[in-house]
Amino acid sequence: MADGGCTGRLVDLARDVLRIALNVVKRTNNTTGFMALPKRWLVERTFAWLTRSRRLARDYETRADTSEAMIRWSMTMVMSRRLARRAR
Repeated sequence: MADGGCTGRLVDLARDVLRIALNVVKRTNNTTGFMALPKRWLVERTFAWLTRSRRLARDYETRADTSEAMIRWSMTMVMSRRLARRAR
C-alpha cells in the first residue's frame, strides 16, 4: 500500500523489478480537511511500532543495509512479543 503521492516511478518499480502489486490509496477530489483513508492506518501503526525502538527514532544510520537490518530487528521484536503474549 502506498500514499497518493507515491505514484509514477514507484508503481513501475514495484511491478517490474519487485514483481508485487502496489495499491495506491488516494483521496477524492471533493474532500476538504482531514479524512481517514482506508488501510492507511495499517501503515501508520506499523511505523509507530517501529519507532518505539530507540535506534529507529532518529535517522542515525548512514548505510541503507544497516538501516534495513535495524528495521528487520525492530519488527522481529514486535512480532516475537506478540507471539509470546499469544502463547500464554
